[in-house]
Amino acid sequence: MGKVYIGVDVGGTKTAVVVSSQPPETLGRIEFATLPEQGPERALQLIIESARSLLAEHGLAGESIAGIGVSCGSPLDRVRGIIQAPPNLSTWVDVPIGRLLEEEFHVPCRVENDANAGAVAEHRFGAGVGAEHVIFLTLGTGLGAGIIAAGALYLGANGDAGEIGHVRLSPTGPVGYHKAGSIEGWASGGGIAQLAVRMVEQAGRRGRSSMLQTLLASNGVLTARDVGVAAQAGDAVALSILRRAGERLGQALAMLIDVLNPQRIVLGGLAWRMGDALLAPMHKVIAREALPQTLRACEIVPAALGERIGDVSALCVAMGLEGRIEV
Repeated sequence: MGKVYIGVDVGGTKTAVVVSSQPPETLGRIEFATLPEQGPERALQLIIESARSLLAEHGLAGESIAGIGVSCGSPLDRVRGIIQAPPNLSTWVDVPIGRLLEEEFHVPCRVENDANAGAVAEHRFGAGVGAEHVIFLTLGTGLGAGIIAAGALYLGANGDAGEIGHVRLSPTGPVGYHKAGSIEGWASGGGIAQLAVRMVEQAGRRGRSSMLQTLLASNGVLTARDVGVAAQAGDAVALSILRRAGERLGQALAMLIDVLNPQRIVLGGLAWRMGDALLAPMHKVIAREALPQTLRACEIVPAALGERIGDVSALCVAMGLEGRIEV
């Protein structure tokens, strides 16, 4: 079979370990709950055990491994391979996962920000194939982004380029990245949930009814999924929430289009699941705000890898695909 790659996708909810001889296809996959409240030791041991189990399942020895890749949320030290307590892994304080896996398997282990790794994955194997200049955004609980410039991952001076979610769009607004009115605050799942509570309460004070009022009263919180379901049912307040979020996302994308002049923007996560209620106002604002010539050069497309993106991202890190890829 030759050499294989091991990919490790570390998230706050789940961690997955995959083995592949021909990425992006996988030979095997093991997933387990990360349980960050228990600290990193349990999960690190399960990563090692899962990798060994997958190798044994296919009759492979440790010498068969060409490389290991870890994809994880920021902050992290990608050069030294250290996870530095991301928000969804707050107990993982300065975990030297790269060194630990190198010592265990005696092969190189690379560690990369999950948004950067996702950008590389979509560029190499997904919706970014064939383009030299790509911006990848994933809208989940937070908002992550990675930039492909001239066919290679753009990292910036210290590896932190692409933190688009931290940019402030308005003096006030939903909070993301600990900053009110940030792009993450307006356009992420967590931000839409905050915006929903605010707008449902405002609607109630004005005598406007919404199916979201009942959910808020019973649960005390709302989720982006709640808003999406209500919008699909035609709820006027939910539709207005997604219109506001879509307009702010459109502002953000117009700035990216003008500043970075990409050929393609790849949107992943909840953006497409929300449908036209979010996408139509997004496109309307982009058309109004972006320069005509930069907008003509750019297409906005859905991410292609879907639920596989975490696995493929980790494999891309293992393969060292951050460097230039001919298109």
